[in-house]
This record gives sequence, structure tokens and C-alpha cells, in this order.
Amino acid sequence: MKITCILVLLWPFSMLLLLDESHTFKTEFKCNLTEKNYSLIPADINHNVTILDLSYNKITLNITDIMALQKYFLLTELYLIENNIIILHNNSFSNLSHLEILNICRNSIDVIHQDAFMGLNKLKQLHLCQNKILQVNPDMFVPLNNLQLLNLQGNLMSYFNVPQQFHLQSIILYGNPWNCTCSLFNLQRWLNTSNVTLENENITTCSYPDTLKYYNIKAVTYRAECYSNVISSTTEDLYIHFQSFSNSTFNSSLSNSTRNSEHKKLGKSWAFLVGVIVTVLMTSLLIIIPIKCKVWYNLLISYNHHRLEEHEAETYENGFTGNSSPLSQIGDTNSEDTTVIFEQLHSFVADDDGFIEDKYIDIHELCEEN
Repeated sequence: MKITCILVLLWPFSMLLLLDESHTFKTEFKCNLTEKNYSLIPADINHNVTILDLSYNKITLNITDIMALQKYFLLTELYLIENNIIILHNNSFSNLSHLEILNICRNSIDVIHQDAFMGLNKLKQLHLCQNKILQVNPDMFVPLNNLQLLNLQGNLMSYFNVPQQFHLQSIILYGNPWNCTCSLFNLQRWLNTSNVTLENENITTCSYPDTLKYYNIKAVTYRAECYSNVISSTTEDLYIHFQSFSNSTFNSSLSNSTRNSEHKKLGKSWAFLVGVIVTVLMTSLLIIIPIKCKVWYNLLISYNHHRLEEHEAETYENGFTGNSSPLSQIGDTNSEDTTVIFEQLHSFVADDDGFIEDKYIDIHELCEEN
């Protein structure tokens, strides 16, 4: 009875141990098929395999191979070293969501499609060394959120556009014909400002131009024009991003959707663009205002000439009538003539027609005419 009770008590613990052993067995299940002269990936491998080594065969990774790989969804490591792979097609490893290490070195890869690594969310190491890669599309690294090591050693790359939000721990770049002109400035800036480690840094050198040959790609001094090119390219990217942002906002308003994912932050480039626009506007105002003020001043001066007002006319009239000396000097005229002359002069002043009467008209001439 006691033995039975003890067994009942120990049974859960024994089951836990068996589960741990089976789990360990699954995580360590390896399959080594190197140097078997395979031209296709075998489809009869145990589906519980986690580490599959198919190196030194003649596999091309065509559609049939991609279909075969989808069966081994528990893979954590896949080695395809020194095969006959030329092209990495879209979704070549889409079903390998647990894969952490992918090694495709020593092939003849020269084309990598943008979605070749789609589905590899847990991939930590990607080895593409000793192929014939001329350039890579930065967007193909977007699905690799957990990538820590990227090996591009021994290819034909002369420049490398670093993808946005690229958080690597190590990168291997030696053995490429790097062109250390402005095209490599972004890579150097990223290597010097991020926390990434450049493996074999001492032998990662420039091949072009000849004046910079064998210089370390991290230590090359670039000309001022490279900085201006980076600023202009950043502004263009910001403009394109702003257009897409505006279009997405407009479409969302039409569909009455409020998705926060469409409203991405533009970062420091947005502040830079605003500063440039404000500077241009202020400079334009400082140039235009003095020119316009001068024109306005001239217009104001020209409009200062105006017609005499009524009180000004009266002043001139009083001045004219107050000067009685010429009248007193006339001895031959009688009082009636003087009255007529005064009435004519008074009537002329009252009927103001906009012209100023000259006070110094000869009185003798006026009397003779009357």
C-alpha cells in the first residue's frame, strides 16, 4: 500500500521529466546530409528535425526545394553551404518561423528578391558570404526583427545602403570592393554612430578610388560635398514620406478610419525641413520689405500735393484785401469804380474754382478793362 502511494505521488514528477527529455530530444534532433550529391532537398526527412545540414551538394533552391522546406517547420538551423543556389526567390523560407541560423555561404547567389526572407521573425544569424552579390535591397531585411549577425564577406558589393531600424550586434563586410566615395558615406556614419561591431575591421578596406586604396572604411575622411548630398537626399526622402503621409491621412479621412499606424513620426528631419522653410521665408521678407517700403514712401510723397482748403482760400483773400496801398495810390478813379473793382474781386474769390488767384495783378490794367 505504501509503495502504491509513493508511486502515485512520484508519477507527476516522472511525467514532467519525460516531457523535458522529449523536448530536449526535439531541440537537439540533427540531420547531417552533407556531400550526398543531392540536387533536391529530400522530402522524406523526419519532420521533427531542428538542425538540418545540406552543405556540399547540388541544391539550387528552386520551387520544389521551397515546397520541401515548408515541411520542416521546427528547424532552428539550416545550412546550405557550397551548393548551386543562384537566386533567392520570394518566400523561400516562409514556413520556417523558428529558424535562428541560416547559412547560404559559398554559392553563386547574385539575385535576392525583396521578400526572400519573409517569415523569418526569429532569425538571429544570416550568412551570405562568398557569393556574387552586387547590391542588396534594404527592404529585404525588414522582416528580420531579431537579426544580430549579418555576414556579407567576400561578395562583389561596392556600397551598402543601411536599412532603417537596423539593430545589429555584429556585421562582416571584408572581402568586398568597397568604393569609398560619397556612396559609402551613409555606411561609415552608421558604423561610427551605432553600437554595431565591425568584424575584421583591420582588413575591411577600400578598393576605389586609388588614392584611398587600403584605407579602413570607418576611417576615411569624406569631402564636404558628401555631407551636402546626404542632406539633399534626406530632404527628398522626407518629401516623399510627407507625400505618402498626407495621402494616407486623406484616404483615412474619407474612409472614417483612425489608424495610428499611418501617422508615423518624421523625426529630426521634419524639424530640419521646418527650419529651412522658416529661414527662406524670413530671408525673403527681409529682402522684400526695404524695396516695398521705398516704393510706398515715394507714393506717399507724391500724394502730399492737394487742393487748397476753404480756410486757406480765405487767408489769401484777406491778404489781398488787406493790402490797400495800391488802391490809395490811385487818384483818378472815383468811389464807384473802386466799389465795382472790389465787388469783382470779392466775387472772384468767392467762386473758388480750384485755382489760386495771383495777388499781384496790376490794378491799373484791371481798372482800364472795366
